Amino acid sequence: MAPDSHPALSLPGKRARLVAGPVPNAPPRAGDTAAQVGVVTVPVSANPSSMSARRRIGWGVMALSSAAIALVSYRYLFGQGPVPDGVATNRHFQPWIVLHAAGAATALLLGPVQFVASLRKRMPALHRIVGCLYWAGCLVGGVSALVLAAGVSAGPIAGMGFGALGAAWLAATGTAVRRIVAGDVASHRRWMVRSFALTFSAVTLRLYLPLASVAGVDFLLAYRVIAWMCWVPNLVGVEWCLRRPRTEAA
Repeated sequence: MAPDSHPALSLPGKRARLVAGPVPNAPPRAGDTAAQVGVVTVPVSANPSSMSARRRIGWGVMALSSAAIALVSYRYLFGQGPVPDGVATNRHFQPWIVLHAAGAATALLLGPVQFVASLRKRMPALHRIVGCLYWAGCLVGGVSALVLAAGVSAGPIAGMGFGALGAAWLAATGTAVRRIVAGDVASHRRWMVRSFALTFSAVTLRLYLPLASVAGVDFLLAYRVIAWMCWVPNLVGVEWCLRRPRTEAA
């Protein structure tokens, strides 16, 4: 319905501002003042500039933390740097840790780029190339994660946690690929969000482990809990964001 067909237009759930000016097809009524004639209510978003700033900051934190963990993880490819006890004692450490680091780190490094809307619009070919590389990284990282989960030395609880992560990661990424092949862009984007939430578990894992150490929690107990905690809250959080009703800007 065109705004100029009504002297006042308001939408539920939106903030509004008053714009002074002539309103066509809106004859004055008895008792109206000059200020009241020619005022139209226009819906606007709640401080869109601050919302955009918050999103940029959030993306920046996500991209920087992902890049930092990815670059550090590439050390496994060259046999450099320290190896955590929980990783070094894995029964399937070689060669699967190298494959896992290569795939997962690549997916972690490239994932944030896919959320840049301007890149998707201006360079769709690059978006597809990066997407294929991301998918390949998730495939290699996910399969190797299943093998490493079977060889974890922290017991079956940790093994099941990391194994479930690997399976969920492969399932979410595979579904995202199938959705885009079918031409369902909206569903593809939702599944890619879920996929990267699982990819980002590499960051949350490395956040929780030192926090548990500082808190004095036994390493074995912490490792078993974090095997689930590093990805389940991520998935629950993005699922809540994807399902909550949104108020679109006018």
